[in-house]
Amino acid sequence: MSKMWPASQYSHSNAHQQQNNAGKANEHQNQQNLKTLGMTSAISMAGPKPIDIEKTSELKDSLVPYGVFESEQEMHHRMEVLGSLHRLVRQWIREESLRKNMPPSVADTVGGNIYTFGSYRLGVHHRGADIDALCVAPRHIDRTDYFASFYELLKTQPQVKDLRAVEDAFVPVIKMNFDGIEIDLLFARLALKEIPDSFDLRDDMLLKNLDQKCVRSLNGCRVTDEILRLVPNINNFRLTLRAIKLWAKRHGIYSNTLGYLGGVSWAMLVARTCQLYPNAMPATLVHKFFLVFSQWKWPQPVLLKQPDSVNLGFPVWDPRVNISDRFHLMPIITPAYPQQNSTFNVCASTRTVIMEEFRLGLAITDEIMMGKCGWERLFEAPNFFSRYKHFIVLLASSASPDDQLQWCGLIESKIRHLITTLERNSYITIAHVNPECYNSVPLNTNNGQPLALPPGAPMPTDPAPEVKKNENGEVIANYCSMWFIGLVFEKTNLNVDLTHDIVSFTKTVNYQAENTNMLREGMTIEARHVRRKQLHQYLSGSLLKRERTTSGTKRRQEPQTVVSNKKIKRLSESSVSNAPSTDEVSVLSYNEDSNSSNMYEVNIQNGAAVAGVAAVAGVAGVAGVAAVAGVAPSAEASTSSSIACT
Repeated sequence: MSKMWPASQYSHSNAHQQQNNAGKANEHQNQQNLKTLGMTSAISMAGPKPIDIEKTSELKDSLVPYGVFESEQEMHHRMEVLGSLHRLVRQWIREESLRKNMPPSVADTVGGNIYTFGSYRLGVHHRGADIDALCVAPRHIDRTDYFASFYELLKTQPQVKDLRAVEDAFVPVIKMNFDGIEIDLLFARLALKEIPDSFDLRDDMLLKNLDQKCVRSLNGCRVTDEILRLVPNINNFRLTLRAIKLWAKRHGIYSNTLGYLGGVSWAMLVARTCQLYPNAMPATLVHKFFLVFSQWKWPQPVLLKQPDSVNLGFPVWDPRVNISDRFHLMPIITPAYPQQNSTFNVCASTRTVIMEEFRLGLAITDEIMMGKCGWERLFEAPNFFSRYKHFIVLLASSASPDDQLQWCGLIESKIRHLITTLERNSYITIAHVNPECYNSVPLNTNNGQPLALPPGAPMPTDPAPEVKKNENGEVIANYCSMWFIGLVFEKTNLNVDLTHDIVSFTKTVNYQAENTNMLREGMTIEARHVRRKQLHQYLSGSLLKRERTTSGTKRRQEPQTVVSNKKIKRLSESSVSNAPSTDEVSVLSYNEDSNSSNMYEVNIQNGAAVAGVAAVAGVAGVAGVAAVAGVAPSAEASTSSSIACT
């Protein structure tokens, strides 16, 4: 099997000796050009001091409780899974070749490969993480074959579960659980008669005459390999990236979909730090990471190398040519052709949150490097719900687990558009979305009301869910998921009309659902305004009482000798706490059936959108949107539709 698929394609550590040899060769090759590795010369060529080595050892030890390192057994299991998947790909390509009247002797030699990319290829995947992989096929195998015959072949495999194809995605993908490992498998067809065993995808000319979807699919592997090629010391890069990824996840800023940074963006920021401090140890690199990017002059782009001067007709990120590229807020540019901005989704609010976390990270790592606290302080998770006094709760509901999985995926992909819309409201200074999606207990177990399960808890499943209907024959939703958006308003008396913002968001979701034939009976999307004191209706006391924690322990009291509270205070906390108690924000719509102010609700039934607030239809609703019409809300509604910003 080693001839069929070189382990180096899949494993970052298939043999310690191989890794060390590669590291030494890489180090020797780069020593001559360390000063100019990247777009600029290094900031410091200084080597490690004994204290740096000690701090790095402490850093590695502090990562262990969070499950960021895999055991040898788990690593070996991943290799076996990838081997099995590779054999299936080879089998499928051969069978498909024979079906297209190719002689058996030729079909045996056309090849086909599986390549990994992302965190697994970088060697920084955590325990239980999924694997991003790419199936590369010769020119006579089409994408339609991949989503037809290969998908059917996977269906017959006993070790494959949760199989789903997303053929119309920006990057088409087949998702599956293969023998306990989650795998996202992309497809690319090269303009070649055969794919050799150890084929290198780095050659730019491979992209010639390929379609956009194949180029995007190939880009993941090409970018990952280029990042590894551009760092001076791969082992130092990996440990640093593990720490930064854990920090980003714990602080709620790891999500490309929701407008934060995804895995490849964090990898490029760490790689750039390694280029600027090529001889530094991981502990120093983590500290310098926060130093560099807390002061970075965005939107100045982060580049790991001079962009390639290749012209195969594919669009590349270039603000000199593309006007739209000039509006990107935190451009981090991929190093492989065609160069793209990996942070296209970042908006003003998410940039503010990220920059605030960089600032706080620098303050904490300053203390760590001075010996005033340990690394666990960096990985303490802040309590999102104590930072804001006003929230929008997005609730996605449906009648079955399968519907809920698809429904949540669609809504999550559109939330960043809602954030952008809210930012345009002159009365909102920040709209901070928590990337955690909270699954609720089944609605029929809690009187139809949502109540969040602990973070990361799987959606409750029922092998044969009973679909119930109300007296009008409408399907009743039983599965619910929630996202929370923290809001900071201007510090003046306000009447804020958010009806239009929510209407446009729900219309976008509804339009996309209709176009992809996703709509099912019972699917609903609802947005509510909730004050902090009302959060207990949606979140258990244990979630709300969680202060900053490490791996389950309460944060200890800070000694008086460390950096002052004022220095590390969050912008969101200071802006909320300083608001005068007389300030009010009036919510413009109210749902009498809800325990909280309800800004907008749309129910999707039988493929049609039915407005819960009459703004869509243009007529007065049952509960009414009284303030929009200039009429005072009723006495019953006034309490819930007025929120004091104290």
